[in-house]
Amino acid sequence: MKIAIAQLNPTIGDLNGNAQQILAAAQQAEKQSVRLLLTPELSLCGYPPRDLLLDPSFVSQMGATLQRLAEELPSQMAVLVGCVQPNERSLAFGGKPLFNSIALLQKGKIQQIFHKRLLPTYDVFDEYRYFEPGLEANSLVLEGERQEARGKGNEKDNAPITNYQLPITNYRSQLDSPIKIGVTICEDLWNDEEFWGRRSYAINPIEELIQQGVDLVVNLSASPYSANKQQVREAMLQHGSMRHQIPVLYTNQVGANDDLIFDGCSVGFNRAGEMVCRARAFETDLLIVEYDEQAGDLQPSKIAPTPANLDEEIWQALVLGVRDYTRKCGFSKVVLGLSGGIDSSLVAAIATAALGKENVLGVLMPSPYSSEHSVHDALELGKNLGILTQTIPIGDLMQGYDKTLEPLFAGTPFGIAEENIQSRIRGNLLMAVANKFGYLLLSTGNKSEMAVGYCTLYGDMNGGLAAIADVPKTRVYSICRWLNERGEERGVRSEGVNTNFRLPTPDSRLPTIPENVINKPPSAELKPGQLDQDSLPDYDTLDDILQKLIQEHQSAAQIVAAGHDAAVVDRVVQLVVKAEFKRRQAPPGLKITDRAFGTGWRMPIANKWVSHSRMPSSEVVSQAAASPSVPPR
Repeated sequence: MKIAIAQLNPTIGDLNGNAQQILAAAQQAEKQSVRLLLTPELSLCGYPPRDLLLDPSFVSQMGATLQRLAEELPSQMAVLVGCVQPNERSLAFGGKPLFNSIALLQKGKIQQIFHKRLLPTYDVFDEYRYFEPGLEANSLVLEGERQEARGKGNEKDNAPITNYQLPITNYRSQLDSPIKIGVTICEDLWNDEEFWGRRSYAINPIEELIQQGVDLVVNLSASPYSANKQQVREAMLQHGSMRHQIPVLYTNQVGANDDLIFDGCSVGFNRAGEMVCRARAFETDLLIVEYDEQAGDLQPSKIAPTPANLDEEIWQALVLGVRDYTRKCGFSKVVLGLSGGIDSSLVAAIATAALGKENVLGVLMPSPYSSEHSVHDALELGKNLGILTQTIPIGDLMQGYDKTLEPLFAGTPFGIAEENIQSRIRGNLLMAVANKFGYLLLSTGNKSEMAVGYCTLYGDMNGGLAAIADVPKTRVYSICRWLNERGEERGVRSEGVNTNFRLPTPDSRLPTIPENVINKPPSAELKPGQLDQDSLPDYDTLDDILQKLIQEHQSAAQIVAAGHDAAVVDRVVQLVVKAEFKRRQAPPGLKITDRAFGTGWRMPIANKWVSHSRMPSSEVVSQAAASPSVPPR
């Protein structure tokens, strides 16, 4: 039996467009005699739909679209489609109003509905806000020409709740011999106590399916990307297949929706825990694998390569994120400020790879404090990338602000307020260009700056998308060095990959990022002789502290015990807490770590709590109260 994994890139809310993607994949699979087609979690509406789920008309229209899709799909192929089902029993018996479901479509009808069992409520997930968990293990049987219901099923879980849901628990379809397939949705697979060392949920759907004697487990997922997550997924899937001696097929969404990037990399493992197939990373794909009924196992198929290193992986994620966010929001061109610094240089390179050089505008806005080499570096970057650049000096505008504010600022020294005016002038100019020409403005701040508030509200934080807001400064440098090392293959592996991530440069002999941009000390250039390290620890130190504090949830005491200076650690902790009000007003930022300052970050702004477990000592706590709250930017 041939099974196909349709690794799709849905747009949230585009029900007809997403249905067309599913139909196109099914028609392509039909040409190769595929009998079962898998699509990602919520493939019909896109993941995550968030509060669109609170709109009854959205749910109703999804049902109508699902029915039409069933009628248009190849008749003999069984297709599993991720969708939402109303929980009409909730009105009488309580519970959440919806199910996160999978519909089995075949012979022009919706033959069976399965419900997600485990609903995540951590990080970016908030599924209990909308969904009721399913109560029964989900399985289907494929065999023969006839269709029949097997077993009573669970009345609450499988009762007809709309005109397009049928009360069928186990559906039989056309195959030479019966195959019992366990059907799971994303989180259902992530509760292996033996692999994780603990259970996050009371039940384990996989163990229940094994007890039912399934021959194959399929998982329909929409699992967001974070650095190195695919290795964890594959290790977990391999462990489960080996532990239970069961083949597993995992289907993932690809593409970007708002701040979340989905990396694809759908994968299959046989009963021995050997990988038998893998779809491409960060690209749509149709992956076909054969299930040998006599052997009861999956047969080897195509295994697509993955990015060669973490820099390439993050690069491809960010290129996909910028491309999809821009296009799905209805833009075709972007604008950004070019300072001659490394952050704006990387964002310009990402945008060029994502959208093409003809769709990127870089604006230089030098002030009297801008160094000559910064202007030269920005122009050289534009030349290397082949993008259009424009220069708007801001000296006259600065003088206008100085004159306007002179009566109020008289007798006070030059300080942070005057520095930030420069950034806000630039932000206003960039927004004017974006508004005038219908461009999307890309913000260029990195995670290190966002963490400690080294950024200016309504200035460099302006934008519709913060492309590298989850990329630490040290990783920014690493990616830029990697880009330059790629030579004529910049942004692309040498084998097995199309040009979706290629960075076109007019002259492959030139480095993508000017070497001076990488080698010079970072500076905001808002006053004479300014360097970032005048206000912050060096970035190697800062990023290590932030990694331990934010990603690893370590206390200040633990970070100090790891070798960092107590006063430096305390100051960083205080800066992170105090900068929350800035982060709350930042544009959406693409998530590439397991803890980003986005939808999964829910810290209060008006916050007086200081955890003693975070402080190295009571003496440091008292010192923190008198320390400056934010660096000068």
